[in-house]
Amino acid sequence: MATTTESSDAGVASKKKHLGIPEAVFVEDVDSFMKQPGNDTADVVLRRLDEQYQKYKYMELNLAQKKLRLKSQIPQIKQTLEILRHMQKKKDTTDPMETRFLLADSVYLKASVPPTDKVCLWLGANVMLEYDIDEAQSLLEKNLATASRNLESLEEDLNFLRDQFTTTEVNMARVYNWDVKRRSKDNLSKTANKS
Repeated sequence: MATTTESSDAGVASKKKHLGIPEAVFVEDVDSFMKQPGNDTADVVLRRLDEQYQKYKYMELNLAQKKLRLKSQIPQIKQTLEILRHMQKKKDTTDPMETRFLLADSVYLKASVPPTDKVCLWLGANVMLEYDIDEAQSLLEKNLATASRNLESLEEDLNFLRDQFTTTEVNMARVYNWDVKRRSKDNLSKTANKS
C-alpha cells in the first residue's frame, strides 16, 4: 500500500512542478484512440494535435525569454553584491573609494566616493530605495537565491516541454500513418470489389 501512495505523490509532485503546462498523453493504441468521441477523422485529430504543438511552442518561447532575463539578471546581482562587500570593507576607513560609474551608454565618469554605510538600489519600475549596506546585502543575496531557483525551475520546465514536443510529434506521426494504412486498405477493398 505504501508504494501506491509514493507513486501517487510522485505524480502530484510532477504535475505541481510543471504547473500550467499540459502533459501530452502518448497514444498507445491508435485504433481505440480514433474510436473515442471527438476523434471523427484523422484530419480533425491531426489539427488538434498541431494546435497543441503550437501551444507548446508558444510556451517554450515565453520560458526562453524568462530564462534570458534571469541569465542577465544573475550576473548583475552578483556584481552588485561584490561591490557591496568592497564597500563594507571600506566603510570603517577614512579613505575615499575611487570608482567609475556609467553616465550614459559607453560613457563612464570617475568618482571619489567617501566611506558610507548607506547605498541606493534600483528596485525596478524607476524606483530606487536607500538601504544600509547590510540590509542591501541580505536583500540581494535573497534575490540571487530566488533568481537561481527560478532559473533551475525554468530549465526543468523547458526539459518537460521538450518531452511534450516529442510525444506530440510521435502521436501526430502515428495518427498520420494509421490514416495512410486505413486509406490504403479502403482503396484495396474498393479495387477488389470492382474486379
